[in-house]
Amino acid sequence: MKTEQYEFVLRRLATILAVGILTLSLIAAVTGILLAFYYEPAAGGAYDSLQAIANEVSNGWVILRVHDLAGNGLIAVSLIEIVVMFLGRQFTNSWLTAWISSILLTLTAIALGWTAMILDWTQLGYWRLSIELGTIEAIPFIGSQLRDIVTGGGAITTATVEHLYTLHSYILSVGAIAIALIHLGGLLVQERQQKQLQIKLAATNLAAESESAQAQNDPKSLSLSSAESQK
Repeated sequence: MKTEQYEFVLRRLATILAVGILTLSLIAAVTGILLAFYYEPAAGGAYDSLQAIANEVSNGWVILRVHDLAGNGLIAVSLIEIVVMFLGRQFTNSWLTAWISSILLTLTAIALGWTAMILDWTQLGYWRLSIELGTIEAIPFIGSQLRDIVTGGGAITTATVEHLYTLHSYILSVGAIAIALIHLGGLLVQERQQKQLQIKLAATNLAAESESAQAQNDPKSLSLSSAESQK
């Protein structure tokens, strides 16, 4: 009984977290669209445009703050979801779908944070990206090619900001929402399957109890069955 309650709590918690993940993904996407009206993906211009959004656009600082919080919250909740999914260990088809999608969602959330590193064009973001690019370049065989693809030529320039902005806004954001929908769908299917299974088990137990009660209330039938067994 305690095991069933434990599994029920984990399933329900996973579903609640999945709803939170989808909500955070949508909030980040909507605020990102609003920021895109004023943001300039260019070296130098990125910093100036973000300063203009924060100081000149009406409620711009609120949109910036909400966008940052949604992105960081998406990473945190996705990591918690992986732990909950692992503890659940209900590897049916729907649970396995939710498990794989939770891993992909966490990786996507981390990638969103990584691609946003240079989008504000600050010194901190610039040097962090420089270190990260050095790590990428150290990958055997394909490191140099990956660095050129990310940066648009090797050096951190406007092309780098444009490439990462495209990945951040048009590929990873859409992917995060799609994976969040798949993840939530898998958990809802799991909930429905478990509910159907519980109904079947309850019906089976009720039928067994009814037969047992009927046998106890009908001693003649019980004695006949006993005599037949002795023969």
